[in-house]
Amino acid sequence: MKNILFVASEGVPFMKTGGLADVVGSLPKCVDKKYFDIRVMLPKYTCMKQEYKDMLTYKTHFYMDFNWKNEYVGILEAVVDGITYYFIDNESYFGGFKPYSGNVLDDITKFTFFCKAALSAMPLLDYRPDVIHCHDWQTGLIPVYLKERFQANEYFRGIKSIMTIHNLKFQGRWDIKTVRNISGLSDYYFAPDKLESYKDANLLKGGLVFADAITTVSDTYAEEIKTSFYGEGLDGLLNARSRDLRGIVNGIDYDEYCPEKDAFIEYKYDAKNFRKEKVKNKRALQKELGLTEDDKKMMIGIVSRLTDQKGFDLIAYVMDELCQDDVQIVVLGTGEEQYENMFRHFDWKYNDKVSANIYYSEEMSHKIYGSCDAFLMPSLFEPCGLSQLMALRYGTIPIVRETGGLKDTVEPYNEYENKGTGFSFTNYNAHEMLATIRYAEKIYYDRKREWNKMIDRAMAVDFSWNVSALKYQEMYDWLIG
Repeated sequence: MKNILFVASEGVPFMKTGGLADVVGSLPKCVDKKYFDIRVMLPKYTCMKQEYKDMLTYKTHFYMDFNWKNEYVGILEAVVDGITYYFIDNESYFGGFKPYSGNVLDDITKFTFFCKAALSAMPLLDYRPDVIHCHDWQTGLIPVYLKERFQANEYFRGIKSIMTIHNLKFQGRWDIKTVRNISGLSDYYFAPDKLESYKDANLLKGGLVFADAITTVSDTYAEEIKTSFYGEGLDGLLNARSRDLRGIVNGIDYDEYCPEKDAFIEYKYDAKNFRKEKVKNKRALQKELGLTEDDKKMMIGIVSRLTDQKGFDLIAYVMDELCQDDVQIVVLGTGEEQYENMFRHFDWKYNDKVSANIYYSEEMSHKIYGSCDAFLMPSLFEPCGLSQLMALRYGTIPIVRETGGLKDTVEPYNEYENKGTGFSFTNYNAHEMLATIRYAEKIYYDRKREWNKMIDRAMAVDFSWNVSALKYQEMYDWLIG
């Protein structure tokens, strides 16, 4: 039996702010239990819902020297869906109303404490990992500490580490003197070939230098981050470590996202009966949102954080033109004020065509996947992206820009070969996007049979975690040897 310990700053069901939590919550359940014992370690945030706090049982505690103080570290445990979760408890670090304070220095201090406490807690667990699988910058110091002070302890010798990049944009950077003080690492570790990056300390870089293997969440993104445009200042290092870097596309939970039994959608459907049933959800959503009730109107959905990264500057540029077309647009999400207000404006101006829902709701997101004809996702960069996978699962045709995971998961429609599961455009250009949307409209209105065949293909592709889990298992085997 091979032991793999995931260490992350969030994980479903206990805490979720983004796609990272879905990966940490779903992947361990899909790995083959005959060969792998995967467990998960998370911070115990005071802002966790009470129902999850009630699941935790106290295991033990100890005191640890950190940032010139002697700090309490509690270890708690819970078992959910057959997976064991450990929690690191210290209310002064994990208090507050949300997991990330947004103050970079506070977050760096909190997660440096978490990294050191997570490693210090391991010998007390009656479980020794062969591999520690670290996720994003918040756990970047684990591979560093593992090769530094923890090597002296027999227990840690031979433990391998993996660093997974979910989004390279976030790195945990602050000035060297402060980070050296907080982390207790010597000057040796703050050199350009280690944690130093453009005169600052960089926690993610530390993880990438010291980990035994590096993964990211799609093949294309793994290639893109070796270029200066996508590399966020770390492309040199990622090129140097390219032999240890691999892309494994994320999956989604096919039980949770399942049009046949989705509790949030009124009319269930599958690949056989979607032609008759799915349109009933569209009718219901049109009615609920006050849009023109018309089965034949093409409805385009957007579920996203409203930020530049997600391509909303392109949408803002052509939104007026797009609203001249015979389409309806349903938006769900929050983010940058300019985009929230832009959608509110168009909702006011084209009230029967545009519905701006500037909040987030799991229920409404499922209704959009289960009702719309197409799903728009024109990202500037997208390490993996989960929304397009959900859209495919619900037979809602994705219209995407060819970047990162979007390029790896959406096959562009080819009318001559009857292939493809969506529509895509190459350049980050508003009118190229608009032309692609209009091409999709043309197929939707003029070649309905072709459109329905595309839905058949979209609903047949498998982006469940089971496929990705096999690739992770291969990597664990290769690493443990």
